[in-house]
Amino acid sequence: MNTHDPISRRHFLARSSAAAAGVALASLPSFAVSAAERKSLPEPTAKKLPRWRGFNLLEKFNGRNDPFVEQDFAWIAEMGFNFVRLPMDYRGWVEKDDWTKFREPTLKEIDEAIRFGEKHGIHVHLNFHRAPGYTVARPPEAKSVWTDEEALRVCALHWATFARRYRGIPNRQLSFNPFNEPARLEPEVHKRVIARIVEAVREHDAQRLVICDGRDWGNEPPTELAGLGVAAATRGYRPMRITHYKASWVGGADQWAEPSYPLKEGETTWDKATMRQKNIEPWQKLEQAGVGVMVGEFGAFNKTPHQVVLAWMRECLDLWKEAGWGWAMWNLRGGFGVLDSGRADVAYEDWRGHKLDRAMLELIRAA
Repeated sequence: MNTHDPISRRHFLARSSAAAAGVALASLPSFAVSAAERKSLPEPTAKKLPRWRGFNLLEKFNGRNDPFVEQDFAWIAEMGFNFVRLPMDYRGWVEKDDWTKFREPTLKEIDEAIRFGEKHGIHVHLNFHRAPGYTVARPPEAKSVWTDEEALRVCALHWATFARRYRGIPNRQLSFNPFNEPARLEPEVHKRVIARIVEAVREHDAQRLVICDGRDWGNEPPTELAGLGVAAATRGYRPMRITHYKASWVGGADQWAEPSYPLKEGETTWDKATMRQKNIEPWQKLEQAGVGVMVGEFGAFNKTPHQVVLAWMRECLDLWKEAGWGWAMWNLRGGFGVLDSGRADVAYEDWRGHKLDRAMLELIRAA
């Protein structure tokens, strides 16, 4: 079975036409977005990314391997957003005992997500949250892409496979995000690995837009990548005592005091001015070097008081709008999202079988 043939836009759509009937949307006047607005996607470049706005969808995140849900794409478009990031685990598309052998059924589910994006006017951003040789999640990879040549070779093979498969799909519809939140790395190590991945992609798709997360878990501008023809993604998770209060996967978060906003943390008061200084200005210097910037993830976990989340989020959104940056909330459905977030202090609205955080949704829609 050949997984390496490029998919032209025409053949890509034809191949997945069986699903073209789509989802019938019930009327929701408060989300009225015209079909023309939904279908009009901006043209990105590595030097200047559009002000995309959207969500992370988690169907293939951290061990999951479910098909993506067209209804999510339809609702995201209907709400007025135009971007999804798909953080994925490579183990879902390889054979269990051979990380160089690809499983076509899983790749077809990713094809389908890209088709959903085109159908509903949404840019699709493919991320390897667990890449061959690197993840921020547990367990760690057996071999490190940063130090092991085999891991780097296999990771490059995966991205080359995706580049061949999706060659010809415009950058306004599709972009690649090689790694999720590289940890503390020496800049030259990061540059060497990213250069190999970019080379593997561009051997098969010379124009594909590649957006690279910053170092230090997405917080440090990757100035070393200037000149590689890539854009960059930062994060919206600072201060963590607001965004990850009582998050079980963050050591000690259950011992933090209940946060407020502005937040006093040692000698630092986290307010709008501090966030501009720490979270915005360093990345604006990267933009001045010709590297486009967006916010690949942001949000706050459901244990943080809702009014604190909204106050913090409002100022983050203001800063990103001021900077001209797009963003993707983590997540649509779940503990950080606008649907089914499980917060104890929200009067949820019943919406199409889900619990909608109307206040949060209207805040991000207005941003």
